[in-house]
Amino acid sequence: MTRELRATGPRTDGFRRRVRDWLAEHAPSGDDRVPEASESAPTEEQLAAARRFQAALYDAGLAGITWPVEYGGQGLSAAEQQVFHEEAAGYDLPTGVFLISMGMCGPTLVDLGTHEQKTRYLPPLLRGEEIWCQLFSEPGAGSDVASLQTRAVRDGDSWVVNGQKVWTSGAQYADFGALLARTDPDVVKHRGLTMFVVDMRAPGVTVRPLQDMTGAAPFNEVYFDDVRIPADAVIGEVDAGWSAAVTMLGHERVSIGGAVRRRYDPMTFANLREAARARGVADDPVVRAELAELYAAERKLALFNSRLRQQSDAGIAPGARGSVAKLAGAQLLWQAVRVAGLVVGPRAIAWDPTDASGDELALAINATPASSIAGGTNQIQRGILGDRVLGLPKEPRVDRDVPFRELRVGTQAR
Repeated sequence: MTRELRATGPRTDGFRRRVRDWLAEHAPSGDDRVPEASESAPTEEQLAAARRFQAALYDAGLAGITWPVEYGGQGLSAAEQQVFHEEAAGYDLPTGVFLISMGMCGPTLVDLGTHEQKTRYLPPLLRGEEIWCQLFSEPGAGSDVASLQTRAVRDGDSWVVNGQKVWTSGAQYADFGALLARTDPDVVKHRGLTMFVVDMRAPGVTVRPLQDMTGAAPFNEVYFDDVRIPADAVIGEVDAGWSAAVTMLGHERVSIGGAVRRRYDPMTFANLREAARARGVADDPVVRAELAELYAAERKLALFNSRLRQQSDAGIAPGARGSVAKLAGAQLLWQAVRVAGLVVGPRAIAWDPTDASGDELALAINATPASSIAGGTNQIQRGILGDRVLGLPKEPRVDRDVPFRELRVGTQAR
């Protein structure tokens, strides 16, 4: 049996029992499954079921576990959050549609939002009444987000936004978004950005789904045509949006890299080991060696994330070290793809459509390339770690002291 890394101690044992008992009674059955945000957009019926479940979590005191009590959270530690993730890993909970809300936008509002913003947005976010998305990437500004060209111009008591975003997960069902836009093109690109709360149903907002290689449509293009945003919708400070973005990206990388992998995930060591036994290749020395390496990689990532949570409890923010978890998580999935190919052979890419397990494995393999891109590419993560963790010299940048208006980026005039 695989020994699991678990948070233990008098402080968490009682909480674990409460979570375990509640999930045993309230977790939906497999027939009620809602797709993860990375898989596809849920139907209206599935979305309603997800909202009901999130509201039940909130009523049970199991939503916003580490968030301030003043804004609807539980005011507990990262250890209790880890306990919840560990117990929830055994279920197929309909919470994927809230991943960006809970893991990225909400924590950023906790850090940077005004009292009025926190009071307005955090409680309904925790109850599942309102879903958020993140509006950063553009056709000409992916890894280099600071090159974005979406403009926000002040007009009286509001801002007018024009531009385009892309690869926005969940935008087709989101109620609000955290939008990064350029508010001053006459300064260097990192200093003229501002983050806003934007109503995704405001006049002038258009959402168009994008289909990926799995056949699902989890991403979207989002267009802004003279969209008006109230002046009090700024998150943080005007023209200090890059700092706000770094805060949100830090939460994103910890959220992605620190996620506890579900037990039904066909790409885990445990499930690939069972697949190897079922196919009679568990005694093959190459397969055994690869499985052992995968097990070790899973354990290393779990131990690292456990350390981050312990340090968070001690008041030490993860900072740039969150990129370690993000990078390691992406590399782990690619390692699992290699093991899956050894274990199941051609079935990994050409499966029997009547075999549900084969279909799930193939979809997981096809979705893996996104892990090296979403939330910042592996190359970006390595650059962050080199600069901010290892203290290596930065790469030369020709745009460091040039006003954005003068840069040749994206679709900006050549």
